[in-house]
Amino acid sequence: MSHRLNLANEALEKGYEVGLLCNRGKNTDLIKKKGIEVFNFSLSRTSLSPLNHIRTIFQISSVFKLFKPDLIHAVAIKPLIFSSLVSKFHGLESRVFALGGLGFIFSSDKILARSLRPFVVLFLKFCLLGNKTRLIMQNKDDCKKIWDLNIIEKNRTRIIEGAGVDTELFKPEDNDIDEIPTVILPARLLWDKGIEEFVEAAEIIKSKSIPARFILVGGQDLHNPENINSEVIDEWTGKGLIEYLGFSDDMPKIMKTASIVCLPSYREGLPKVLIEAASCAKPIVTTNVPGCKEVVSHGLNGYLVNAKDSKNLAIFLTELILDKSLRHSMGLEGRKLVLARFAEELIVKKTRKVWEEVCL
Repeated sequence: MSHRLNLANEALEKGYEVGLLCNRGKNTDLIKKKGIEVFNFSLSRTSLSPLNHIRTIFQISSVFKLFKPDLIHAVAIKPLIFSSLVSKFHGLESRVFALGGLGFIFSSDKILARSLRPFVVLFLKFCLLGNKTRLIMQNKDDCKKIWDLNIIEKNRTRIIEGAGVDTELFKPEDNDIDEIPTVILPARLLWDKGIEEFVEAAEIIKSKSIPARFILVGGQDLHNPENINSEVIDEWTGKGLIEYLGFSDDMPKIMKTASIVCLPSYREGLPKVLIEAASCAKPIVTTNVPGCKEVVSHGLNGYLVNAKDSKNLAIFLTELILDKSLRHSMGLEGRKLVLARFAEELIVKKTRKVWEEVCL
């Protein structure tokens, strides 16, 4: 609903029949009403069970038999691998795969990630074979890593910067009128989103008696090894360092309440929330890492800080907290950037071009 519905709508408008293979949820009926056929996909993101994997493969195969697709567009590593294997069995050559980022397997130094990485690389190499196969990545750094590992050739890789943003839904509104500026971190509750550094920066700023609110918005991801336990969040809120609003599916409303949007992540594909923030003319403080640095020009529409450095983060947050006119001018520059590079219609057009490469 948040990242790919615009692509499905584009396909429908161009005369495609569209099927969606996903874990069914609260939006299933709404998606069906748009003319999209929905198939249940009980994929476990974290399971390593061979039995579960075999079950998943048979499930995809049964959907292929029913829907008979001419093109598949699969997102994330597990759907990429499984749908690729099934498509080879069914003789389907036109395939577009998209990775929002390289994720835990490639970015973490934990033993589990390091042990799985060689096998994932081999699987990806096999799954991405084929002249009519394309891989969409969201930033140049991730592309370089994929190429350095010889996973896929450069001429079958495409860079499309994120999922795009509806610039009419996410638009500037002058709500930064409160005496106390509000810094919002919207992200899943994962350590590698830089949440601990955000809390430490809040503590530093509050210790200097600088008035500001620090708000964390996001839900837990219990299947992710980087998940932060609720007890830790309770401890931070109990000390008065941050406020926690939980999960929200109304990001335009959240953005309206923000004076500054902060995402001190260690690595991203290209975070949609930063594009949404820029579209709403909010200044951004984020890390100088792949994915995040694509959305912010340091000193123009926000600041890029060192990853895992709460003191550096506190310095640049403080500058924006104390200067409302700077927040305003940086926000306007962010809006210009989004209109030029990240507007939904631009991203949809680029994606449709990739479909046509492999279909026509």
